[in-house]
Amino acid sequence: MSDKKTEKEEMLEEVLEELEADAEAAAEDASGEEPDGADAEVEFAAEEEAAKAEPETADTEKKGFFKKKKDKKDEQIEELNDKVKRQMAEFDNFRKRTDKEKAQMYDMGARSIIEKILPVIDNFERGLAAVPDEAKEDAFVVGMDKIYKQLLSELETIGVAPIEAVGKEFDPEYHNAVMQVENGELASGVIAQELLKGYTYKDAVVRHSMVAVVQ
Repeated sequence: MSDKKTEKEEMLEEVLEELEADAEAAAEDASGEEPDGADAEVEFAAEEEAAKAEPETADTEKKGFFKKKKDKKDEQIEELNDKVKRQMAEFDNFRKRTDKEKAQMYDMGARSIIEKILPVIDNFERGLAAVPDEAKEDAFVVGMDKIYKQLLSELETIGVAPIEAVGKEFDPEYHNAVMQVENGELASGVIAQELLKGYTYKDAVVRHSMVAVVQ
């Protein structure tokens, strides 16, 4: 019995030796292919960080895309705003230029009509001045005087005004000296007599006054 037990023990020892050898071989193979626990944790952490970085990169790319798209849209809006501003400025200049041309044409037409009316005013003044004192209260003379004053009033409302002459110093811009006279009461260069009344239209001379100036 003791001999048989010894053989079993020997067989068990051989089996254990073979298992140990296989285990050592398996451990050596595993150490060459797979990392140990610490290396596995580091590698896992790196993979996790990479996985987190991927969405951020995608979001950044999307933001950059929309920013570029928005910038292009803003540029188009700015260009359109510039075009609108330029067109508005051109239209405003055109309107001002047109208004100025209209005003000039209106003034030219008004001056032409005023120049034709002034001789009528002159004739009214000559006719009323020739009326004798005893006839000034006649209905006809009173009617002519009213028409004369109405003409002057209408001319005044559109900007026509007579030029002051007698007693004023001669001014070539408003007066036209046709003769010189002697006058002990007035200084030299002062207007002593008005021969034909002058008029202005909106501060511009329509007709110069014909005057006699003291020597």
